[in-house]
Amino acid sequence: MITHLVLFKFKPETTEAEIQQLAEGLGRLPQKIEEIREFRFGTDVIHSERSYDFGLVSSFDDLDALQSYQVHPEHQKVVAHVKAIASAVVAVDFEG
Repeated sequence: MITHLVLFKFKPETTEAEIQQLAEGLGRLPQKIEEIREFRFGTDVIHSERSYDFGLVSSFDDLDALQSYQVHPEHQKVVAHVKAIASAVVAVDFEG
């Protein structure tokens, strides 16, 4: 099992509507991408100095499944939106 963790820091001008659009786009992915085994995401509730604004945790059977997800056209639509609203994105992918 591969766990895929992504954290997003939004640009100061990012609107609540744009964040909602991100959540809606992400929410549609599990029905459209069969490789997804687990998919959870949400907005930060702590808002500390070191916090990112939004996080995603997903799981895949193996690296091939994760790579299929990465290039899937529906995922790429969400990536394009993230590029427009995020000032920083960090990710880690690990076994387990």
